Amino acid sequence: MMKQRVIVTAGAAGIGLAIAERFLAAGADVAICDADQGRLDKVAHTHPGLIATALDVSDADAVDRFVRQVFDRWGGVDTLVNNAGIAGQIGPIADICDQGWRTCFEVNVHGAFFMMRVVTPLMKVQGGGSIINISTGSVTTLPVNRSPYIASKWALEGLTRAAARELGPDNIRVNAIRPGFVDSERMRGIMAGIAAGRGIDAAAVEAEFLRYISLRAKIQPEEIGDMAIFLSSDAAKHVTGQLIAVDGNVEWE
Repeated sequence: MMKQRVIVTAGAAGIGLAIAERFLAAGADVAICDADQGRLDKVAHTHPGLIATALDVSDADAVDRFVRQVFDRWGGVDTLVNNAGIAGQIGPIADICDQGWRTCFEVNVHGAFFMMRVVTPLMKVQGGGSIINISTGSVTTLPVNRSPYIASKWALEGLTRAAARELGPDNIRVNAIRPGFVDSERMRGIMAGIAAGRGIDAAAVEAEFLRYISLRAKIQPEEIGDMAIFLSSDAAKHVTGQLIAVDGNVEWE
């Protein structure tokens, strides 16, 4: 059992919810935020011990208020999981509009930065902490027509490495997880979209993806939660500045 105080952004569904539930099961105090009020209400109902707050992570002032309210309630924050992210506009670079580009960075990069900017001084006062940024395996597979998403995740990984070096002397560890082909509602939607565009069955698209994974299996959202648990624990007390793939080994050459 862990006595940790954990914040998870975009924690009302998918990977974020799986991470939050893993921490709850381990005995941690958990606060989630999410932009979807309906999903938040559902999670709050099924997990009564959870702090659930509606929040747009790209709103710096709202982020500041949220983190400080959680900190004041608990007296500290041990782990921050920056999971909030969007797929962004899809298409050739020449067709990406200004807002499509900006919005992807506002959520995927600025949101994580705003959370870290508020949390790190608080962690310094308490003697340390762990920050886990959720990146993507797409930074290595580089799917076409996804330039806003991939560029924003590379920026997030750059922030991860820079922060690890800066904050190491304060005993704050910063790592990123690169999820692979996760068995989630979002990924199933992507598979369905690809299948519809090609006029084939979604199962056929999934089989194509699995051919490039050494273990020939999808990742369960709970496995990302397990890695987050490890990275936040004393077992990983000397793990920082790392970009850790949980993907079954992608062979995308």
